[in-house]
Amino acid sequence: MFKSIKLYFRLKSLASKLRKQKKELDFTNNLKYNTNVIIIDVKLPEYDKDSGSRRLTEIIKLLAKNNIGVFLLADFKEYRFTTDYVEYFKDLGVVVYEPGVDKHGKLITKNEFIKQVLPFTDFVWLHRPEIFAKYYPIVKKNKPTVKVFFDMVDFHYLRFKRESELAKDLSIMKKADKFLKLELENCKKADKVIVISDVEKETLKEFYDEDSKVVSIGNIHQYIENENPVSFEKRKDLLFIGGFDHKPNVDAVNYLADEIMTLLWKSNPEISISIIGSNPPESIIKLNSDKFRIVGYVEEVSSYFLNSRIFVAPLRYGAGIKGKIGQSLEFGLPLVTTNIGAEGFNFQENSNIIVGNSTEEIVKNILLLYQNEEVWSKVSADSKKVIEPFSTYETEQKVLSLIK
Repeated sequence: MFKSIKLYFRLKSLASKLRKQKKELDFTNNLKYNTNVIIIDVKLPEYDKDSGSRRLTEIIKLLAKNNIGVFLLADFKEYRFTTDYVEYFKDLGVVVYEPGVDKHGKLITKNEFIKQVLPFTDFVWLHRPEIFAKYYPIVKKNKPTVKVFFDMVDFHYLRFKRESELAKDLSIMKKADKFLKLELENCKKADKVIVISDVEKETLKEFYDEDSKVVSIGNIHQYIENENPVSFEKRKDLLFIGGFDHKPNVDAVNYLADEIMTLLWKSNPEISISIIGSNPPESIIKLNSDKFRIVGYVEEVSSYFLNSRIFVAPLRYGAGIKGKIGQSLEFGLPLVTTNIGAEGFNFQENSNIIVGNSTEEIVKNILLLYQNEEVWSKVSADSKKVIEPFSTYETEQKVLSLIK
């Protein structure tokens, strides 16, 4: 009750402020496309900060490229919309929900926005389990005939199950079971279920047998052709990248600090590592040293990929396709990861060089790639064929098969 009263006065205050600013909006003005889709996520996609946002941003670009209109709604509180990301998506031609008032001075809430644009909408793309559960009833109440997609992003049940097994914590397993129930309920209601990899599609089959509804749409990666690549000899050190709002990345960096680098330095104490990622917690910042550099958020990461000798991603739990792995492959930067990090990628004959499932194996693989130019060059050259299934063209065909 108290929260409802607070929300009421907050919205009332916001409406008053917007009226003074004369921020009157009509989200259906100047509609350009015959086919439109509403996309709802927990936030505006922060394409430069996390893999899930980067994937969704690329999907939005593909829709815009094919003359499909996008209405984009973030499940933020109304007062959190002062962000550059709004302008970024507007520049792509996306209609982005922002707080505003209608011609009668009434605040346009998120639900009002949905009601306003649904008559012009053919599909609704709900991104993540909680978003589907929250917005599916609202969407269907206002337009029962609209087709609704459930984008799992990753199989949350699987991620929490693996975390529980690693931490030996039954409370996390209870959370996993709750997500499984939620995800399966969403699957039953959705017109299409979008998974991030064929691996997760196969895992989902153990619980959900309507295979014809399930479509795999992974991350989008394009190999970067470099006419003047930095040579093996001129490269040095290791690189890790990953947003720290995602717990598996926090665990991976702690694993690097506590075990992997400690063992690696016994063989080669000169190797250092750079850790890039938004929102590092204090526990990660405290790890910073000359040889274990906590860089934090970097707007343009290319120079790190182009000058490091090896990318390292020792993920011990998680689910889905890992964007950091694909990003390393885009630059042809040889990498070392675990079976969790490698899921969804076919490294073929290089698997035993890239994938290690113990601290000793990971360190052995790092040293091999770090010291052997011939092996390094082959793994680098093979990156292009590894990410071919994640090319823009391949993903575009899958997205269009849903929409058209």
